[in-house]
Amino acid sequence: MTHLPAVTLNNGVTVPQVGFGVWQIPDAQTQAAVATALETGYRSIDTAAAYGNETGVGRAIATSGLPRDDLFVTTKLWIADLGRTSARDALHASLERLALDRVDLYLIHWPAPATDAYLDAWQGLEDLYAEGLTRAIGVSNFLPEHLDRVIALGGTVPAVNQIELHPALQNRETAAAGRVRGIATEAWSPLAQGAVLTEAPVVAAARAHGVTPAQVILRWHVQQGRIVIPKSVTPSRIAANLDVFGFELTTGELAAIDALDRDGRTGPHPATFNG
Repeated sequence: MTHLPAVTLNNGVTVPQVGFGVWQIPDAQTQAAVATALETGYRSIDTAAAYGNETGVGRAIATSGLPRDDLFVTTKLWIADLGRTSARDALHASLERLALDRVDLYLIHWPAPATDAYLDAWQGLEDLYAEGLTRAIGVSNFLPEHLDRVIALGGTVPAVNQIELHPALQNRETAAAGRVRGIATEAWSPLAQGAVLTEAPVVAAARAHGVTPAQVILRWHVQQGRIVIPKSVTPSRIAANLDVFGFELTTGELAAIDALDRDGRTGPHPATFNG
């Protein structure tokens, strides 16, 4: 499973299409969870300063024995550190916790639109990218208007927009905005924290293909070209979430899952969340 399909970002960097997320995993448990993921075959790990578990991620990487160039590590800039200078300080602090000299993707975690600080922060990320401290830069939870304001600065177009996206909240306008601007969409909470696992089209597809409902949903994401970062601390689920390349959903199955779209948001709304 180490030869996973990859998505090529707008600067030519490639990222495995299925990665391992560590949101809500306590730091004390993160090393073991990430170690299991790496042993299973994951090569992309997504963390954030706000998660409080970068240290555990770093320990798992250090003890994995894997070459650094085989791994894709993402972390994120928190709202309190939005700003050109503070972004630099925040990444250096993240690198120290991760025990790395660079990350592969650095994201602004939220736009926090009550101020325009994300614009200064974006210029800070451009500086860090130019210095080689990250191989790609992007954003998270940005709406189309936030993307446009960043792009209007005239510099780098974000490589990724990581947004809440799952069958109950498909965020179609934001995903479409990314496509036309050359920005890859990465889905956080791709399983809606389990809320869509019992939906009839998902259960029916799982039975038809002899897989789990979670595998059906992750396959739905993959077939539509998105990057996904499912999270689990259970070894069997960690393995199952990566094993989504041995079957293919039909056009009808995809359409039935598409029809589940509703206002099923599990996290904050980017237009109003300011940390």
